[in-house]
Amino acid sequence: MKLNGIPYLGWIREFQNSNSSFLRVFGTSISFSVEDVVEETREEKTYRNWMNSMGVDPYVNWLYGDLQNGVVIFQLYDIIRPGMVTWKRVVRQFHKLRGMMDQIQNCNYAVELGKQLRFSLVGIQGKDIYDGNQTLTLALVWQLMRAYTLSVLAKCIQSGDSLPADKDIVAWVNEKLTSSGKSSSIKSFQDPAISTGKVVLDLIDAIKPNVVDQSLVKGGATNEEKMSNAKYAITCGRKIGAKIYALPEDIVEVKPKMVLTVFACLMARDYLPDMKEASAPVGPMINHNGH
Repeated sequence: MKLNGIPYLGWIREFQNSNSSFLRVFGTSISFSVEDVVEETREEKTYRNWMNSMGVDPYVNWLYGDLQNGVVIFQLYDIIRPGMVTWKRVVRQFHKLRGMMDQIQNCNYAVELGKQLRFSLVGIQGKDIYDGNQTLTLALVWQLMRAYTLSVLAKCIQSGDSLPADKDIVAWVNEKLTSSGKSSSIKSFQDPAISTGKVVLDLIDAIKPNVVDQSLVKGGATNEEKMSNAKYAITCGRKIGAKIYALPEDIVEVKPKMVLTVFACLMARDYLPDMKEASAPVGPMINHNGH
């Protein structure tokens, strides 16, 4: 999260440092504990970046606070299935007297729409989203991102309103690998073999031969080699036009939710070979530590 362009944790520290005299005058009733500030998790950052890449307004800085009035969620629904949101039911201007009730009402409608898309929302109510309940908000947001990814894929394979099942994507991955003469395969999105990153690179090479420089592919015996392959796989995937939102760590740690999005995005790219390709040269992703 950022406040005035400053990361949230840094903002707290800056406030303490620049307002120490103010805090002394008014006693200890105003205090912040840096240890109590919960930093953004990788999962939260991934979801937030995805939302912002969709062009939502306002920009999402903090996943829980910026979703509590439901407006961003409705924009995502409208992208996933245009026309499904009855906008006259959505309150966008909030007033002091009815502000809280209107925001909860919006969130109730957001949950209602999720059920129309057959999201698993057992036990989730609008007030949970308004309150910023971490577990329940993440459950909804994950299903939004999954639905978006699968809706893009559905358009590519012209399946209408029917979203592809996980097993369909797994079957496509293996068929594509086999037909391209690759020996790799996956059993599910939890297959430990995914952690080396090599199966993703094989799939990219099957979709567009010669885009992967095999001299840069590591054996995958160590975590360092796995991470190198995963970074390179995401770089190559984006190079050929796949809109991959997952992070290298998601592949190495075999996070099934994010692994699904990787393969679904590559499947969509295969069905739409004229997707715009990145102009940047393909090379391994390098972080600030040089790895």
